[in-house]
Amino acid sequence: MRTQVAIIGAGPAGLLLGALLGKAGIDNVIVERASAAHVLSRIRAGVLEQGTVDLLRSVGCGARLDREGLVHEGIDLAFDDALHRIDLRRHSGGRSVTVYGQTEVTHDLMEARTTGGHTTIYEATDVAVHDVGTAPFVTLAKDGTEIRLDCDFIAGCDGFHGVSRQSIPADAMHAFERIYPFGWLGLMADVPPANDELIYARHPRGFALCSMRSPTRSRYYVQVDSSERVDDWSDTRFWDELRRRLPEAAAARISIGPSIEKSVAALRSFVAEPLRFGRLFLCGDAAHIVPPTGAKGLNLAASDVHYLFEGLREFYKDASEAGLDAYSARALARVWKAERFSWWMTSTLHRFPDQGEFGERLQLAELDYLTHSDAAMSVLAENYVGLPF
Repeated sequence: MRTQVAIIGAGPAGLLLGALLGKAGIDNVIVERASAAHVLSRIRAGVLEQGTVDLLRSVGCGARLDREGLVHEGIDLAFDDALHRIDLRRHSGGRSVTVYGQTEVTHDLMEARTTGGHTTIYEATDVAVHDVGTAPFVTLAKDGTEIRLDCDFIAGCDGFHGVSRQSIPADAMHAFERIYPFGWLGLMADVPPANDELIYARHPRGFALCSMRSPTRSRYYVQVDSSERVDDWSDTRFWDELRRRLPEAAAARISIGPSIEKSVAALRSFVAEPLRFGRLFLCGDAAHIVPPTGAKGLNLAASDVHYLFEGLREFYKDASEAGLDAYSARALARVWKAERFSWWMTSTLHRFPDQGEFGERLQLAELDYLTHSDAAMSVLAENYVGLPF
């Protein structure tokens, strides 16, 4: 079996890259270890930057997004028992974000790939990459049959724990990592959102976030110790803790209902450099992780895909490797800016075990300055809506 580009991973990054390549007439095959149903069951990010929205529209996945996505022109920061709105559109030169769940993005991309007749191998086992420096190929097993997939390039879009990054020799890559001493306990419920826009709350008891997936489905988070177990949190305990961390007026608007999903996610910052090893390229979570505070995970995957696609298109159309040679540096320049922003949001809004009274006052001073300075609000807004690709 042969293709031009083998893509490992059928999450949003792999599917988006496959869609862009397919539209450009570049043959590709996606290999995914999980089932399609399992991929669709992953509940992840829901805030899309304008650049991500534009990429999805460019591959014919904009109709449902434009119909059902919620365009947000601002966010609220909550501290000192009050809401402080940041006007994203005003402070970013007219840009905004769109709330549309990763599950929906994945569904739309899967549907488009099926319609386009491109090959995706789900439930692949024993996936391995070989000879990435010269003549790359992927081996896998499907339903007991061993398959060899020869290709020109391999795109590793298989997440933090995937085989792609693990196939790169340790001495050929440098990893940068920060583990945070807390996690997010998230709950999803079919209840109306508490607010028209997202609320990011800084509170002495810890961070809280009020988000949504639709006008009838809400997603809430509270900061918890990294050792917390989801089984120890009843729905009642969660709702009570969430309301304690919000200004009184916002807490009163919380609609309570049974959870349809509840989980604890650890927070980490991680970057692997470089993003290329021979003819293997890393994209998305396979290359970097950001804490979810800045809503950058899925959006960084999209910008990685954009840069890699440009390089691959240049290779096949112009017989030039300049774009591929520049991929790692171009992608990492944007990655590190997003890492900085996500770290700043996390540091400003969360309670750290060792921050003490001094650290607490610094957080409040930062938030007070931010909400009274046009320059500071512009810095937040232009990063939140997404820096240009």
